[in-house]
Amino acid sequence: TMNLTAESHRVPLSDGNSIPLLGLGTYADPQKTPKGTCLESVKIAIDTGYRHIDGAFVYFNEHEVGQAIREKIAEGKIKREDIFYCGKLWNTCHPPELVRPTLEKTLKILQLDYVDLYIIELPMAFKPGDAIYPRDENGKFIYHETDLCATWEAMEACKDAGLAKSIGVSNFNRRQLEMILNKPGLKHKPVSNQV
Repeated sequence: TMNLTAESHRVPLSDGNSIPLLGLGTYADPQKTPKGTCLESVKIAIDTGYRHIDGAFVYFNEHEVGQAIREKIAEGKIKREDIFYCGKLWNTCHPPELVRPTLEKTLKILQLDYVDLYIIELPMAFKPGDAIYPRDENGKFIYHETDLCATWEAMEACKDAGLAKSIGVSNFNRRQLEMILNKPGLKHKPVSNQV
């Protein structure tokens, strides 16, 4: 008989890893979502058969995602390697020296040793700092000049260090993607372009 559970449906990635086809997105407006909602949602999703969880530092609920995963591991329902967690590098963290510390912060919040996929969330960078959405006095976003290829090299270093099993991008256009793919000295190709 064919196994129709979510966890049996995976597709290979170009780096030899694989990704479950069915994933749970964990974004919810933090202003309108009661605390604990994400925790319960992820636990129910895992019980239902979901193995792919998509999150981000900027969703402000990674602590709940990590707790749900850890609780299900403690119950014996899953092992860490059964779960595919995708995390994202936010726009204020594109300078190469910020990439690894940002991922390490995500791992500390999740209380996990690695993410399965780490992606550059958007191709444009915001001014680094404490403001998630830095704006000027006119309310316009403050952008930051960053070399995407340098950011990518820092992503590659995270993969080499074992902090991310796979690395990719999100919302990149063809030109931006080709810039990375054609970069001299490319070590790891992006395995995905999430849109």
